[in-house]
Amino acid sequence: MRTGLAYTAARILILVIALVLLSLAGARGFLLLALAFVVSALASYVLLSRQRETMAGALNRRLSKATGKVTAKAAEFRERIQEGAAAEDDDADEEQPADLRPQGKTLR
Repeated sequence: MRTGLAYTAARILILVIALVLLSLAGARGFLLLALAFVVSALASYVLLSRQRETMAGALNRRLSKATGKVTAKAAEFRERIQEGAAAEDDDADEEQPADLRPQGKTLR
């Protein structure tokens, strides 16, 4: 979380610096905003590459921990659904008369 906050603060700071410099250069209105966003995006890409990689690594670690928990819960949930479906199938087979139960081939 700290890495994401530091990266975002640095991006905002670069945007403000770009706004000030472009304003001093004479850009006004929509042109000022558009140029500031483009310039700050390019500067951030170059200047903040190490912070971006650090943040991506931290997010990746958090997601891999969360994915492990989700995967175990999802597997347990799938198993419970399959057990319920099998129980329903058994109940449905018992309710059908013997002459209506599928024999041998099934239609798909």
